Amino acid sequence: MHLLQFSTSHYCRKARLALGYKGLSYTIENLTPGLHALKLKPLTHQTTVPVLLDKRNPSSIAIADSSQIFVYLEQLSPHPALFPEDCADRDRALQLEDWLDESIGTATRFVYYQYRATEGKAIDPSLLSLAIIAIVRRQYGIDDATAKRAASRLEFALPWIERTWTTQSFLIGHGLTIADLTAAALLSPLALLPCYRNGYPALFERIAEIHHLCHEPLPPGLA
Repeated sequence: MHLLQFSTSHYCRKARLALGYKGLSYTIENLTPGLHALKLKPLTHQTTVPVLLDKRNPSSIAIADSSQIFVYLEQLSPHPALFPEDCADRDRALQLEDWLDESIGTATRFVYYQYRATEGKAIDPSLLSLAIIAIVRRQYGIDDATAKRAASRLEFALPWIERTWTTQSFLIGHGLTIADLTAAALLSPLALLPCYRNGYPALFERIAEIHHLCHEPLPPGLA
């Protein structure tokens, strides 16, 4: 299998965690933002990453979207399971994944890229890095005001996620699910921001543990 991704995308990290947890071998192709559309549109008629290519299939199936990649991998390799067997737990895991994808993952993006454009500029001051940050901020309308609104969503979410992981190890049920992998991936960029890394130590400890369980290198700030 072959994963098309942006190297810094936390949604692509989500797909890698699932592949690693399933113990599936795969290769990675890092795409250049902007030029990536030339590669992806003929495959999926979309321009978003990640995209997983299963070249073992004669028709070389292309699966776009991290959530759809979860579903495909569960069908391809049911064990270890990512979706709870219990129907109620499965529904809750899907709802939680959707909330993390649509609200918390986007909030992380806004806060992270605002930080990288201001106090965190020294993390990578190269022209290429600064150019990519500028493109992302312009594409999503990230500025001080929108980043502050995003931070308010994180202030609600992070204490609950940290508390849940601390008291019961898993967000849903008694084992790793799509909810845990999604949270671990989508919150990982915040490890570079001292206010989050120092403010939620147990949360980032659990994120590191999940990366180890999925055989995925630790994200920047935790390595």
